[in-house]
Order: sequence, then C-alpha cells, then structure tokens
Amino acid sequence: MTNNEDFLDEIGDNHFSSNAQNPVRQDAFDLSDDEKIEKIKKDVEKILQTLGMDLTDDSIKGTPNRVAKMFVKEIFGGLNPTKKPKASTFENNYKYGEMLVEKNITLYSTCEHHLLPIIGRAHVAYISSGRVIGLSKMNRIVEYYAKRPQVQERLTMQIVQELQKALGTDDVACVIDAKHLCVNSRGIKDIESSTVTSEFGGKFKDPQTRREFLDYIKLETQF
Repeated sequence: MTNNEDFLDEIGDNHFSSNAQNPVRQDAFDLSDDEKIEKIKKDVEKILQTLGMDLTDDSIKGTPNRVAKMFVKEIFGGLNPTKKPKASTFENNYKYGEMLVEKNITLYSTCEHHLLPIIGRAHVAYISSGRVIGLSKMNRIVEYYAKRPQVQERLTMQIVQELQKALGTDDVACVIDAKHLCVNSRGIKDIESSTVTSEFGGKFKDPQTRREFLDYIKLETQF
C-alpha cells in the first residue's frame, strides 16, 4: 500500500471530513436515474463475481439491480437537488415566542468512508423571528441531507443552515446522536459507542438557551 493510500485510510478510519459540503462533481446529474441504475447494476455484478458469488443462484441474481435501485432511489436519493423538500414557512400569527423543539427524529444515513449505515436520532429546535415551519418539514430536511454519503458533523451543520435559510433567522440548533456501523461492526467493533454532534446558531449560543434546549431533549415522551 502506498503512503497516499495509508493517508486516505487514516482519514476514513478517523472519520475526518475534508469539506463542509458533500463532494459532488459538476457532472453528477448528467445521467438520468435509470442510466445510473444500469451502470451501478453492472458494477455490483462485477463486485459479487470478484468475491466468487454465483449470480445464477435465485437468491442473489436480482441483487445487483436491487442494490443499484436502492443507491439511486433511496439511501443516496438526497444527492439529487430535485428531491429537496420545499421548506414552506408561514407567518407566526399566533405570536409564539418560545423555543420549538422537534426531538427524536429518526435518522438513517450512510458513512461516506465505508458506505455503512449511520443510525440515530436528530433533535432540532428554532426560535421564530416572524416565520414558522411545518413540523413534518423539519423531518424531511433531516431526511434529505441524511440520504447521501455523509459525515455526521457535516450533516448536523447542513440541517441547521437549511433551516436558518428557510426561517430567516440564525436561531436554530441541532443535536444528533447516532451509531456508526463502520465503528460498531468493523475496525474497533465497539457496539456500545455512539457519536454526538451539535450545531448552535444565534440565541442558542447563549448558555442558558442552549441548556433549555438540551433539557427538552432529555424529556421522556410517553403516551
């Protein structure tokens, strides 16, 4: 292995990110989804054949097509800007002036270093400066930025930046607590550890406001 390969492996194993934006090429959307699926299907076939799998077996002969469709349509669908959710906002006519917290948003993403799952919860909050956003839109924003090869730090920042832009305020915060299967199932194989990241904007940089948000996250929701 070359020194450069060693360096790249170290970046991946330590989960470093070299860019605050997803590293997407300018020609990323020159191909249609169907064209991408066909190309990826052939590549998955080659991988399985190289591993020695018998692609005539009924159990796996459809696997290349299933994996290709999953990559393009599902787990990496957030790479496509046409799938970005419309973040409609409304006048805060009821003059709600306190913090709004949407906690325990289910999060499924994929580590861009090993292409293994990231599974966890996102907690998002904002303080209105005159506009409010539908609760489901907050979930959809989390999902959109999660459905791509990611690092958790970048994902946390992207969620906050998107909501700041939609709401016209800096007063947005996000905390993500997630398990990375690239840590839990390979390498160190630590099945207990999870990774927590946070991004605090505007009023959430104030220690008292931040503490209020973190206290809300701790509340147990039972029905």
